[in-house]
Amino acid sequence: MEGLDLTPGAAAPFSGSYEGRRVLVTGHTGFKGSWLCLWLQRLGARVYGLALPPDTSPSHHDLLALPVHTVHADLRDAAAVRAAVRRFEPEIVFHLAAQPLVRRSYREPVDTFATNVTGLIHLLEAVRATPSVRAVVNATTDKCYANVQSRRGYREDDALGGHDPYSASKACAEIVTASYRASFLAEAGVGLATARAGNVIGGGDWSEDRLVPDLVRAATSGTVASIRLPGATRPWQHVLEPLAGYLLIGQRLLAEPLACARAWNFGPSSDGHLTVGEVVRGLALHWPRMRHVIDQGHHPHEAALLHLDCRLAEVELGWRPVWDAKTTLARTARWYRAHQEGGRVYSEDDLQAYVADARRAALPWAGA
Repeated sequence: MEGLDLTPGAAAPFSGSYEGRRVLVTGHTGFKGSWLCLWLQRLGARVYGLALPPDTSPSHHDLLALPVHTVHADLRDAAAVRAAVRRFEPEIVFHLAAQPLVRRSYREPVDTFATNVTGLIHLLEAVRATPSVRAVVNATTDKCYANVQSRRGYREDDALGGHDPYSASKACAEIVTASYRASFLAEAGVGLATARAGNVIGGGDWSEDRLVPDLVRAATSGTVASIRLPGATRPWQHVLEPLAGYLLIGQRLLAEPLACARAWNFGPSSDGHLTVGEVVRGLALHWPRMRHVIDQGHHPHEAALLHLDCRLAEVELGWRPVWDAKTTLARTARWYRAHQEGGRVYSEDDLQAYVADARRAALPWAGA
């Protein structure tokens, strides 16, 4: 993909909206946050980060080694969060910091709610106290919906809910966001939106109790991964898909703070709604060392069926998925295999390829 222009300018992705912008990413040391920082830096943004240190080794954040101005702080520390936001004086905040793991939330429900709900309140209070902030994009999850096992995709106006503490905490975060928008931020001219994305995969995730990292760890060590719920259906997508949505929302909020200040779904096309077993088999086509067995033991409740309806983002934002499931699985397996076998990091290559494919699909955000 050499030669693809991602530099700022009118023909750049997102019309150069992030060039020179002061952008704060919370959770920038995590999987999705580190990918977002890479993209923002290639768009010419001045990127700042607020997060705990990476909790895995290796970590995508450490492998990228991006020059991000960083404060290591816990969202539960209101004074530290306010001090960091005041110090950075960002124009826009992408809030990705969270306790994101369902099974950990069963073990640590208090910490999960404290981070995902109270931590969000601390951040929004810091935003209220920082006049430079014009926009906030809060990344929640597709699991914030009251899951009734419907085959119809959930729409943004469907009921919120959550069986497990993680899902419930993100439903709470949606309610907190709506409250702060209505009570404080809209009146102050600050755009605040939420983004509800499906299961994201791609290179660089080594989190615990996640399907792809579990398979990668097994392949790397020559062992067999234990897979639960092989028949459960999820909306799988490459990590760059929702990030394009986040950046689109941010672009709109910066231009018109209240124009798209609401909730948005970002999920795959229909071919990305795959069972866990289908994902496992699809990845193994590109890395046969990925071997697995089915864990028949008892596990905490997890939804068996989850689909998203993303028509609102397609119509109003001009967003739609770029990579199909076959490409997503191939790119993901390729990233991990290259890293394991030769220490190569293909994140830049994936980003370049993704934008190039978006341009070929004539998506408006991708530039010329």
